[in-house]
Amino acid sequence: MARIVIPDDSPPQIKGTEALEELEKWGEVELHNERSSSHEEFVGRIKGAQVVINIRAYSKFSREVLGQSSPSLKLLSVLGTGVDNIDLSAAREYGVLVTNTPGFAAPAVAEHTLALMLAVARQITELDKEVKDGEWPRGLVQQLFGKTLGIVGLGAIGGRLARIGKGIGMRVIAWTFHPSRERAEKSGVEFVSFDDLFREADVVSVNSRLSDKTTDLVGKRQFDLMKPGAILVNTARGAIVNKKALIDALTSGKIAGAGLDAFHQEPIPPDDPLLKLKNVVLTPHSAGMTPETIERGAQMAVGNVINFLKGSPTNIVR
Repeated sequence: MARIVIPDDSPPQIKGTEALEELEKWGEVELHNERSSSHEEFVGRIKGAQVVINIRAYSKFSREVLGQSSPSLKLLSVLGTGVDNIDLSAAREYGVLVTNTPGFAAPAVAEHTLALMLAVARQITELDKEVKDGEWPRGLVQQLFGKTLGIVGLGAIGGRLARIGKGIGMRVIAWTFHPSRERAEKSGVEFVSFDDLFREADVVSVNSRLSDKTTDLVGKRQFDLMKPGAILVNTARGAIVNKKALIDALTSGKIAGAGLDAFHQEPIPPDDPLLKLKNVVLTPHSAGMTPETIERGAQMAVGNVINFLKGSPTNIVR
């Protein structure tokens, strides 16, 4: 039986799922629910494994790690869509197949994106604090009905968000590396240029994958194009948005606010200036953390392992 290692289930996500019970029928499963204390400990956990299931993006499968895991490691099954923590070129060289779980968290992340949009537009967190402090604040907040939602990256999450946006009466525009008439019709969006999206949108939602092409994709130029009352929401990866440009735009009043579920450093450090801004709503990269999503992701990641062991791999990352 195959040796299957899950080195990074911390905080626990796959533990206790039906998918894990099914996986144990297919190999000797070694599950770690504590984060590795060192690089050496992490490598030691996966050394000799034929299959590794990667739960957390903080686990970095660099060329060095993959080299030290060779030649035994044959499959790296990622529970998630993003694979920016993996050196894919090295994986190919060492003969390690990489799979992921596309679309598994789309409903939950799209809902969370809507929640952040509304929380910022309606100033929910700040008003909640003031009311609990005994105040009764008065002032105007934003409504989203009749406004324009701009989606950066029209994958599974972006597509679902587009339908939600239209459902609450927003005009939806989008930008992607690969626009097409078919994709526009399927999602009910209008594709626009990158610059036009930032010029026209009242809410910009970042839903792209992190890659060399998307690192710092949103920077000073884009914030300068945005409307003064506009909102930025990022439920993808922190590094897609240039941090200095974001903080400058928020502190100067260039944009009205931001809703963030992804950060350059996670957990966010206590001295991060974002923590002091009243026009920012923050959540701890928890957009996809629902019972339904956890079970679905686990089932897909384990299914990829089983299909690989059967000789018919699925959801291969190219």
